[in-house]
Amino acid sequence: MACPVNHTASAELNPAILPLDWLLGTWESEEPGEGCFPTINPFRYIETLCFSHVGQPVINFMFNAFHAESKKPLHRECGFIRIQPGTNRVAFIIAQNSGLVEIEEGELTGHQLNLQTHALARISFAKEPHVQQISRVFQLRPDGRLEQTVSMATDNQPLMQHLRITYRRSS
Repeated sequence: MACPVNHTASAELNPAILPLDWLLGTWESEEPGEGCFPTINPFRYIETLCFSHVGQPVINFMFNAFHAESKKPLHRECGFIRIQPGTNRVAFIIAQNSGLVEIEEGELTGHQLNLQTHALARISFAKEPHVQQISRVFQLRPDGRLEQTVSMATDNQPLMQHLRITYRRSS
């Protein structure tokens, strides 16, 4: 799947996002990722990540997850990544197809992003239990693969690992 708005090749990279240029492109899971949480059955999924830019001081992203065996769509997230100028502070602005909107903030250290919930909002009829906190780590491994780990807390469960997956760059 190509990034739907991918002007990366034609637009000059804004210097503000240069520290995150290692994310740019399309990434696909090599092996299915694993998801678990006490309130759901464990599952395996595949996912495509697209990180692009249009010359602004922001990275656009879209994440699409599918059930590993049935290929049924599971989850979609899209949004923007910003860096506070002159710092290693990063913000993800995320809209999810589940009705959750969140801002995650954290720090960039080399090729690792550590993010935690800064703000959450949800549609009035969101499924319960409600998500209360998310933490996310992206790490570019020495072998060139990208790894993502997502932890989550809900109304009735403490923060714990929910997802883990590794990607290879496809473009």
